[in-house]
Amino acid sequence: MELFEIPLTTIDGAPTTLAALGTRAVLVVNVASRCGMTPQYERLEALQRTYGERGFSVVGFPCNQFLGQEPGSGEQIKEFCALTYGVSFPLMEKTRVNGGRKHPLYARLHEVPDASGRTGRVKWNFEKFVIGADGTASRFRPQVEPDDPAVIAAIEAALQ
Repeated sequence: MELFEIPLTTIDGAPTTLAALGTRAVLVVNVASRCGMTPQYERLEALQRTYGERGFSVVGFPCNQFLGQEPGSGEQIKEFCALTYGVSFPLMEKTRVNGGRKHPLYARLHEVPDASGRTGRVKWNFEKFVIGADGTASRFRPQVEPDDPAVIAAIEAALQ
């Protein structure tokens, strides 16, 4: 199954896929509202505003698997993101990114190597995957900022 066709559920409970976004490239990121890295939302939104018209979208996947740092309901998460960071990009329902019940999208993303060639589990909140329409993906660990030159280069390449 292609990454863009894997069934997803929006934060509002509607079925969707990455393909339904009508984009050529996405940045998939597991997010959390009570994490030291939560300010990355600001830079994620900046990417959305910069590249959105070119066929790109950030897609946030709230995840509560790392020290319970995303405990809220879907409505609470949406409100926090909108009011605190002006988030306009799509958010999906709370998602498991690791373990035996991880979402099928993340099961596939575990196969994507990072810059040092490591694959496997998501290490923490705000791990990023740039996925092009052709299914090629790049992985960036949580400490890599959304506006890091390597992330920008991956987005630009995916939009070619």
